[in-house]
Amino acid sequence: MEYTIGGEIAQNVRLDFAPGETVWASNGSLMAHSKGIQWRLRVPSGFSGALRRSFAGEGISLTYLETDQPEQYVLLASNTPGRIWRWDLADGPVVATRGSFLAAWGEQVDIDVTIARRAGAAIFGGAGLFLQRVSGQGQVLIHGSGNFHERQLAQGEEILVSTGNLAAFADSVDYDIQGVGGCSKILFSGEGLFMTRLTGPGRVLLQTLKRGKTSSAGSAGG
Repeated sequence: MEYTIGGEIAQNVRLDFAPGETVWASNGSLMAHSKGIQWRLRVPSGFSGALRRSFAGEGISLTYLETDQPEQYVLLASNTPGRIWRWDLADGPVVATRGSFLAAWGEQVDIDVTIARRAGAAIFGGAGLFLQRVSGQGQVLIHGSGNFHERQLAQGEEILVSTGNLAAFADSVDYDIQGVGGCSKILFSGEGLFMTRLTGPGRVLLQTLKRGKTSSAGSAGG
């Protein structure tokens, strides 16, 4: 699969298909496609996957695109301003927060929903109890609101992230919460009671615009 990312304020991606290639895309992300592309709604991971996805708030199905013809293409975009990042699954599985998954392709791509490992993070971490996990062999496109900031955390290295600024992270990263501390911080900082604590090793993708703050402009594909 050949891909080209374009745009500045609100990026889009063009995917050029060879016959027999397929792509999973978030619902609502399909901007345009050539005549020979076929698409349908399909549930990854079967019935059990549908049940978990319904809890995750990601929608039960995804858009499944395919073609048996040469020189076909698809244009995908999110519904919020932001940028697109390619995640190579050869570097390990990726966990995407709500609205951050855009598309995935490959011979052995598995798209599932995982449960946050810690109860506190699930309830207060901002990303919710259920997170979308993509593993296997292939490529994943992550959408971030605003711009991306990438951090590669070493073993045991920690970073505190404001709620809504976390786009995606490696499955090897531990996800928890930490109180902001102090009544004045809680009442006047705009950060709420908790921040998200991420502990390495692994890659972390932050988005400069809080996902919840931009929802009024339209919900992101995913």
